[in-house]
Amino acid sequence: MSSATEQRLGRVFGGAGRAEARHLLIEDCAELPGWHSRSPEGLERIRFAVLKISGGTIAGLVDAIYLAQTDWRDALVAAGFGHDVSAHDSWWPGTRESRDAEG
Repeated sequence: MSSATEQRLGRVFGGAGRAEARHLLIEDCAELPGWHSRSPEGLERIRFAVLKISGGTIAGLVDAIYLAQTDWRDALVAAGFGHDVSAHDSWWPGTRESRDAEG
């Protein structure tokens, strides 16, 4: 995983939850049906999306990854990243800007 993904992972999940969340991202959020670009940047965008919509819980992350596995575009839209290919770059969990952008 990229260092940017690792940083956001650490802000969303702490302690023992972080290791499990990391494992889920690596194992279950990598080979997604219908995702053909396979670029590291594209995968990072999807991983940011599932982290964002997880709500900081493992159950939420499992649900978000399932959404991405069903249709990764739906995960991007749910996270607010669907209409701007660089929107995920400015998302930092827990920051005022992130909360304001979420509505």
